[in-house]
Amino acid sequence: MVFQLGCHLLGNRDEAYDLSQEVFLRVFRTIDRFRADASLKTWIYRITINQASNRRRFWSRRNRVAQVSLDAHTEVHGEPTAPSEASSPHRILASKELVEHLAGALDALPFDQRTVIILREVEGLAYDEIAQALDIAIGTVKSRLTRGRRSLRARLGEVRS
Repeated sequence: MVFQLGCHLLGNRDEAYDLSQEVFLRVFRTIDRFRADASLKTWIYRITINQASNRRRFWSRRNRVAQVSLDAHTEVHGEPTAPSEASSPHRILASKELVEHLAGALDALPFDQRTVIILREVEGLAYDEIAQALDIAIGTVKSRLTRGRRSLRARLGEVRS
């Protein structure tokens, strides 16, 4: 009865299944508050209606109406194309391995070199901005960058071999 009511109120079988689970969880948690002035059936209907109303409000706030199912999209636009060579499993794996090696190489650097490299290469700060942030001279920034890059090249060169 809960599922059928959910289907009618929401117009979607999957949503009705989810709604049914929520309703019975709510019934289980609140059965001690059930007052026998109404039948259990009507009490469960009331919970179902309230949950369905909440669910509709939730989806209307998130523009669920504007969403399109994959089947409808496929009917309009056709089947998706095959993945490109850039997204092949081998390339994805190689990319993940490179990221892991790079993270390991960065972690192995002394803290001052790692900090300067991250500020420069990841955050994109200029030499003078790094110097100000770390309260060091620009020459020190350049030397730490040079030593850090050299160490990274050496560590990543070992990985390539």
